[in-house]
Amino acid sequence: MVEAVSAESQVRDRETKPMTYAKAGIQHYRRIEPDGRRAVAYLDELDPATSTLGLAGIHRDRLTTSVPSPVDIDLTAVGQRRR
Repeated sequence: MVEAVSAESQVRDRETKPMTYAKAGIQHYRRIEPDGRRAVAYLDELDPATSTLGLAGIHRDRLTTSVPSPVDIDLTAVGQRRR
């Protein structure tokens, strides 16, 4: 699951959705959030002992992970407008 967070969806994407997804057994949740002029990726993973999603990593500039599937995203290009 991946969410692109905006100012209007911030509370839902940070608080409400992770609880909902954890209850549904979603094991991996990714949020891409603006941080000034940059994008930051937050990776959460389901803790089976507590049935909650917890922070597993923060990525700036580049998101590279193999869990749950291979991903390689240049975060410096996210949100840039083409001319």
